[in-house]
Amino acid sequence: MNELAGAKPDGYTIGVVATSVILQPLYGQTRYHYPTALEPLVNVVSSPVVVATLAEKPWKNLSELVSYAKQHPGEIKVGHSGLGTSVHVTEEMFAKEAGITIKQVPFRGESEVLAALLGGHVQLMGAYSPAILKEHVESGTIRILGVAEENRLTIPGFENVPTFKEQGINVDFSFWSGIAAPKGMPLAEKARLIAGLREMINDPDFKKNMEELGMSVQYMGPEEFSERWIEDNAKLTKTVKETGIAELIASQKK
Repeated sequence: MNELAGAKPDGYTIGVVATSVILQPLYGQTRYHYPTALEPLVNVVSSPVVVATLAEKPWKNLSELVSYAKQHPGEIKVGHSGLGTSVHVTEEMFAKEAGITIKQVPFRGESEVLAALLGGHVQLMGAYSPAILKEHVESGTIRILGVAEENRLTIPGFENVPTFKEQGINVDFSFWSGIAAPKGMPLAEKARLIAGLREMINDPDFKKNMEELGMSVQYMGPEEFSERWIEDNAKLTKTVKETGIAELIASQKK
């Protein structure tokens, strides 16, 4: 992101950005303030955050999980792919909204989290790549309790997973990836890039490939994508402040 923000805004340097473009400045000093140093071009995909558990566990939905957690405060451990990641933030949103205490356990990637869940070291897993869970869902080993999206997923095999909101938890947040450029690109170059990117992203084969990887194509042009940055910045700033994630990350750095 530093290389991208510091590049010449001539249209020849563009980059993939994700939700971290907003999160990183909230955790401490960065070389650039990415949300204002970068210019959003298009959103490409949305990776839904899902909560999974072993099928043998007593809770079959989020309501039953919340009831159990309230009766056994601090007993449940939930794994995620690292402190301050989108999944960690979503799990904190869920715990705060549900009024429960669950222990957050960070790992170095989703494969490690999955191994910990299957081994019984954590009772819940947050993931933004549902495809990593598909084999275990189909075999009946893992149950998906909910998805933190506004609407149900269209990803094959996950269409029947209820949203958090359907289950009384007012949380919807997804990990997104898009294309951005250094601030100040000439309008003609910006328009040319957006036109080409729009055609590529809306290609049926591209959409199919992304869904097979567990991601939903969600094209947004620069105006809509920019609004999403603003909305998510407000939402994430509030969550980071209320949950103390920034202080936790600072203590880990020390």
